Amino acid sequence: MTKFGIIGAGGIARTMARTIREMPDVESTAIAARDLDRAQAYAEEYGFNKAYGSYEELLADPEVELVYIALPHSHHCQWTMAALEAGKHVLCEKAFAVSEDEAREMISLSEEKGLLLTEAIWTRYLPSRKMISDLIEEGAIGEVQTVSANLGYCIHKHDRIVNPELAGGALLDLTVYPLNFASMILGNDIESIDSVCVLTDTGVDGQDSVTLRYRNGKTAMMFTTIYALTDRRGMIYGDKGFIEVQNINNPEVIRVWSNDRHPGPKLLQEFKAPPQITGFEYEVEACIRAIAAGACECPEMPHAETLEIMRQMDTIRAQFGIVFPFE
Repeated sequence: MTKFGIIGAGGIARTMARTIREMPDVESTAIAARDLDRAQAYAEEYGFNKAYGSYEELLADPEVELVYIALPHSHHCQWTMAALEAGKHVLCEKAFAVSEDEAREMISLSEEKGLLLTEAIWTRYLPSRKMISDLIEEGAIGEVQTVSANLGYCIHKHDRIVNPELAGGALLDLTVYPLNFASMILGNDIESIDSVCVLTDTGVDGQDSVTLRYRNGKTAMMFTTIYALTDRRGMIYGDKGFIEVQNINNPEVIRVWSNDRHPGPKLLQEFKAPPQITGFEYEVEACIRAIAAGACECPEMPHAETLEIMRQMDTIRAQFGIVFPFE
């Protein structure tokens, strides 16, 4: 039974709390917030054994084994490092850090301490990831040539999303998903990245458009926005057909289409994602397996992949001309 602690009591912590409550091999040991009343409310609602009014108190609890960092991006590095120093394994919410430099510092400490540290980018752990990879490897659409993806939610009124002090903006919250989608399909041998954004009144990116060009001539194109709900669709185009992924943020249906021009593409196969608690259970299960194996990383999202995505986002943010106040 893995004893699980959560640092932070926001919306994403609520989803994780619901998830682990339903997992028989995980104990909801402790939750910490900056406000004790808030933590106690979470503990009562989701069945945590303990509630703390500070993050330090949770990290000092000898019972807690695995800590989930559910804080704004700007706080990931600080509290991941603190958790590792306290001897805890860490599952850190995406985006893993604000920059590649921060990510390297975090990963270096986990390896030095011999503790698990992995990024909670749930799309890397979901069963749909293998379903898509298997279809491509089986040649269902021939050789993949290009990928496109979009992700948008109407979240621009949330302070965390537009606050530069919290490393807000579409990039770290949304664009991280299509970047991972492209990486899982086309790899990371990127020749160039071209990106533009529309800035919010607060100076962070509200809408992003990114094109990746790979050294083998393939491309990936992505669009994200904090101003509207998009269809969140991912498309994988091959020379013999294409794959449609309904909702890249948590794939619901995967469809394989032919490349017939007349009268038009035919639906060849359709797969639905298996039932889930919330989808977060797969990353927690991956952590449990990795801890049991004495590993410092999860094979589903190895450190090298986390660093690569952070490197891509550093490049994109530099093209946007965005520097956070605390940098």
